[in-house]
Amino acid sequence: MVVVYSQCSKGSACVQAESPMEFACGFVYVPPAANQKDVQRSNPNVIKRSALLPPINRMRPRNPPPPPPTNSAEAKTTKSAQTAQKFIEHLEKKEDVKKDVKPSSFYENAEFHLKAGAASSVDTPPQQITPPRRTALLPPHMRPAAKSPPYSQPLPSSDTNSQTFNYDLPKEEPDMNTDPWDPNYSYSIPEGSGGEVKLPVDTSNSVSTQKAAPPLPPRPSFMKSVPEYLVLLPSSRKSSSSSQTSPSASPLDSALTDKGPLPGNPNVILVSLGKLLSEERALPIHGEPTSCSQCGSVLDSCYDNVVNVCNFCEPCEVRSPPTKPPCPPNGYQDGLFLLRPDDKLLSPADALLLLCIDISGSMSITSQVSEGEQVVYRSRLQFVQDAVLQCVQKLSQQHPDKRVGLITFNHQVTIHGYEDFTSRYLSGAELIDSEYLKEAAFSLPSPPPLSRTKDCLQREVLGLCESGATALGPAALLAVAMASRQPGSKVIICTDGKANTDLGNLEVEDNDARSLLSSTIFYQDLGEYAANQGVTVSVLSLEGTDCRLDELGRLADRTGGKVVISSPHQLHTEFEQIIENRTIATHCSVTLLLPKTLRVRGEREAGHRATREVGNVAPDTEITFQFGANEQDSEVSAPASGSRVCVQLQIRYRQRDRQTLLRVLTADREVTDDSSAALSSLSLAIVQLNSSQASAALAVRGRFLDARREGEAQRNLIERAIEHNRSAEDKQTYQEWVKTMEPIYNNIHNYTRRKSVISDSQSLTDTGAALLYNMKHSNRKSISLKDKHKA
Repeated sequence: MVVVYSQCSKGSACVQAESPMEFACGFVYVPPAANQKDVQRSNPNVIKRSALLPPINRMRPRNPPPPPPTNSAEAKTTKSAQTAQKFIEHLEKKEDVKKDVKPSSFYENAEFHLKAGAASSVDTPPQQITPPRRTALLPPHMRPAAKSPPYSQPLPSSDTNSQTFNYDLPKEEPDMNTDPWDPNYSYSIPEGSGGEVKLPVDTSNSVSTQKAAPPLPPRPSFMKSVPEYLVLLPSSRKSSSSSQTSPSASPLDSALTDKGPLPGNPNVILVSLGKLLSEERALPIHGEPTSCSQCGSVLDSCYDNVVNVCNFCEPCEVRSPPTKPPCPPNGYQDGLFLLRPDDKLLSPADALLLLCIDISGSMSITSQVSEGEQVVYRSRLQFVQDAVLQCVQKLSQQHPDKRVGLITFNHQVTIHGYEDFTSRYLSGAELIDSEYLKEAAFSLPSPPPLSRTKDCLQREVLGLCESGATALGPAALLAVAMASRQPGSKVIICTDGKANTDLGNLEVEDNDARSLLSSTIFYQDLGEYAANQGVTVSVLSLEGTDCRLDELGRLADRTGGKVVISSPHQLHTEFEQIIENRTIATHCSVTLLLPKTLRVRGEREAGHRATREVGNVAPDTEITFQFGANEQDSEVSAPASGSRVCVQLQIRYRQRDRQTLLRVLTADREVTDDSSAALSSLSLAIVQLNSSQASAALAVRGRFLDARREGEAQRNLIERAIEHNRSAEDKQTYQEWVKTMEPIYNNIHNYTRRKSVISDSQSLTDTGAALLYNMKHSNRKSISLKDKHKA
């Protein structure tokens, strides 16, 4: 169990609570390849070139090479012969050089050296004797005749700094085309097999077979005696031959496989924002915390007038630091700060629930329903009326103080009245001006509690009838503006078709991207406005309809609402689930801070700091982050294995009573490049949730191919972990999770309107939009419920 530590202020006691920050891996995993690059980057003396090549800074000789030899006697001068003789005498005087280890090798141009030897034989001292050749290691057809005298001739050079090599020449040039066969020579044993090889008997002369093999040529001066080689990592793939010979992998092979770099990214952080409700038991610190002026990280300080060292950027200056308690190892530091203690508090009961119902002509379409032994036909509006009436009845019993309002739209928008307030109608030019709609919403009074308006609200619902067009855009704007006066309010839009009036019109040709641009901007701006005001918008459509949820769903995506396609018989259940998913915090933003040796992945801010605007938070809201080694910045090296790094989360949010709080969690994690240790401590549930959210976020933006690559990379990581841990429960959970990810892996083209994933401008069908929006905002509980439902 991880112990959570909270910061303490003077006069307040420390509290312990469950942390909303969880890591998918018990370590910060850095691939071995990244560590090796950093070691080479930090050591400038390491040569990446092959040890057999000369150094890069080796100077080329200034003197040109000697001219080609000629037959004249002038080509072999006395000076070159004397230079060669002096070099040989110098080698013989050295104690560590033996006389019988003179460099000699086979040379193919025998005719040239025979003539050169005849020309320089006069100047060669008679004491120089060429050692016999060692022919024991040569093949039979390469051995010289028994009585053939060796030929040795130095190759002179005009450069006095160059070395002189002796080359032994055979009497006759061997014929490489002939294939001599010896009955005593065995060719059946391959090289390196460890068997005994029978050498053929040389019948030419027994003395010549005992001659030693030719020595190796001297090592060039630019080559080191012990060259530096790069470390070779073990292969993560077993050879096909080994897999065929052994049916089961040995422990050594599996260990080598687990040591290879991991696919995907195990560095995932899960933030359970729904656990923010537990901070109400803690005593917050009033005022802003001490933060770094460069990166904004909250410093670990329990004392006044102390600036501590920042672990996420350059160290800050420390002024008269007193002795302070050390950071708890392998734990969290948890701090809660009340940023605006003077703000006026509001009652949580002031939040509104506005029902925005479509009553256009398409809602009159009927469907067959069995009631006992009879078969009746009911319209779509009748199903919606029954669902709303049941929700109103239940809310009046359980939450009589709940404020519920009703807005309907067809060719006009109607704000239904109650008690002393008469219904108001907006139509015509009033539905085109956005600013006019906002002013009209602000002028309307808030509905009283449900205990006073229940009967009136039920009469209004029963009196609805279908007709006209679908002014969905103006109705949504009016509802959001009305709810914005009370943060934490909720708007539910129920429709069966596309908006077809001027403001937010979605009934246009799908292949005309420009005609959708203004409507796309409208719903994006409306979603941003709702999130900034703390309003949650959910969209509920009916089966068998086309509502362009890929555009309309932007409202729910930005505000943390739901996008649901329901059958007429399940409308009541869907309404209840949306209503019960209450808002516990608004204006939420989460900032992840890492050291500069790490970077956040998948966020708009590519660096060691990233901020995600969440908006409204429900009890089951969970988000994930990915991070890894900073491989893009060549000046910053990855953290070394065995070191420790700090990770900090800053969660800024506003409670329903308008109190602005800041929660800071700082964790200390160990770095490792051991793939086996990372796999053993991996939480598959967190990795699966991150893969679902990240892939869906890419697919919603039209990046279908990137979404598929992201999902496949994390799937390979999960399969690797299951193979390493050999857990039957994890394997079963994985198989069920893969079914939910099937649209990302194989069938994403079935959820686009043009059945293609090549273009990023593709639009999603209603089914695809609802699936991906919900997957983007899924949590661990929702994924497990989907798996059980499918099973």
